[in-house]
Amino acid sequence: MKNIIKALLVAGSLVGAIVWFTAPGSTQPANAFPTIPNTKYSEGDYVGSEACKDCHEDQFKAFSHTSHAQLASAGSWKGKVTGCESCHGPGKAHIEEGDPAKIISFKSKSSKETSETCLTCHAGKEEHNNFRRGEHWRNDIGCTDCHSPHSNTTGNNLASSLVRVTTANAEKPGFSTTRMLKLNDPQLCLGCHSEVKPAFSSPFHHKVLEGAMRCSDCHNPHGGFELKQTRLATGSDAACIKCHADKQGPFTYEHAPVKTEGCTACHTPHGSSNPRLLRYSAVNQLCLTCHSVAHDVGAVEPAGPQHNQNAQYANCTACHVKIHGSRTSPVFFR
Repeated sequence: MKNIIKALLVAGSLVGAIVWFTAPGSTQPANAFPTIPNTKYSEGDYVGSEACKDCHEDQFKAFSHTSHAQLASAGSWKGKVTGCESCHGPGKAHIEEGDPAKIISFKSKSSKETSETCLTCHAGKEEHNNFRRGEHWRNDIGCTDCHSPHSNTTGNNLASSLVRVTTANAEKPGFSTTRMLKLNDPQLCLGCHSEVKPAFSSPFHHKVLEGAMRCSDCHNPHGGFELKQTRLATGSDAACIKCHADKQGPFTYEHAPVKTEGCTACHTPHGSSNPRLLRYSAVNQLCLTCHSVAHDVGAVEPAGPQHNQNAQYANCTACHVKIHGSRTSPVFFR
């Protein structure tokens, strides 16, 4: 019995030590050089980014201004491989023999292989954790299709317009100073998703092209569980509620479509020819798609209006003001 207890205590100590060494913020020895998965390299195989400068001067100069280059001076990265060799592997053999095969090159690698290298560091956080189940991954869109690991676009990054809605509007479309993107968001997104661009030119639209907001405010380009990779926390409309907080509730009397189908049951999210991004030009047309005698979904719902539908009654929300939900009226009066 004593031997069993002793064995359990030893096992517990080993588990505790492993957890301590792998826990975030734990202190590692100064010579602990993490390696690329499934490879075995020693500290002596690494020569530092300065050794790459002799042959790759242009890439080195561009890289030196990026956030990747700053990791060498970050305390949390002390004792870890940084710079060129963190992605391309140790360079000692490559420099001594001059053999391109002795260094990791991404020119012939697929987008998924390249992304796997990025995910060795950029994983473990909510923003990137779902990348492998996202639409970009399934369609062979990798990290380097949107991001430039060596540098951001450089040059005169000054918007020609004198009207600045936000800091996003201060950048030219072909520039980006955030997240090492190759182009500014949304220009980068619209390069592939051109089908949504006309919606942002509609009379009523979210101010994306104007720079007041970005595609990534509502969509997570790195993947997600929901349709169109929308940014969701709780409920189907967290991306909308983030700005339209007054529509969130909780309400004593809830409008069923808002809770079951979400905002898109009545609104088009990118843009519309109708005010408030509504799906129909007349409010009563929208309401009558559900509140009519012909509409039967097997649920208990109010019938359509008994009064006529002349112009003075065409706007249902003139009376049913709190259409998203009410705390006082079951028919959403004020």
